[in-house]
Amino acid sequence: MQTLIQKIRNSIILTSEAEEYIYSISKEKKVSKGEILIRQGQMVNKTFFVTQGSLRSFCVDKEGKEHTLQFAVTDWWISDFIAIYNHEPASLTVQSITDSVVIEFNFQKLAQIYLKFPEFELFQRKNLERHVVSLHKRILNQLQLSALERYNLFLEQYPNIEQHVPNYHIASYLGITQQSLSRVRAEKAKM
Repeated sequence: MQTLIQKIRNSIILTSEAEEYIYSISKEKKVSKGEILIRQGQMVNKTFFVTQGSLRSFCVDKEGKEHTLQFAVTDWWISDFIAIYNHEPASLTVQSITDSVVIEFNFQKLAQIYLKFPEFELFQRKNLERHVVSLHKRILNQLQLSALERYNLFLEQYPNIEQHVPNYHIASYLGITQQSLSRVRAEKAKM
């Protein structure tokens, strides 16, 4: 929990009352490798801050193929925000890919923080701005970069995650097959 509190303090002045409120609406949760936190098709009212470990969000298409949208590592937030904001069933599944520790928030209670402590609007706006920029970069990278370039960016963005993530998750995130991932790695090794 102290990781999140410090992250907030780096952005805004955090009063003791606001800190107490954060503790009152959150729950630290240990999740095992493979555990599902949100399942595609269910209603969603939770968001998670990762304090330790790695999670991913993915969807399954009509043919049963998984498409990884996001990895969340230490200090990252993860949920199905489309489902939360549009009040619709989840289009994503959120799964722990390592033994992890997260801070779980009920989204409605978290949203109340802006009424009680307006200074949190700035913190959340900065989080949303980073999230939107990250998603736009990801879309542009998928459209404009080669598989090798996307792989190199993946390694920069998620250092050391390769040790914990199965190859098919990485390939899915990059939008390539596992065989293509092997070729990309061989090409990178030659450089």
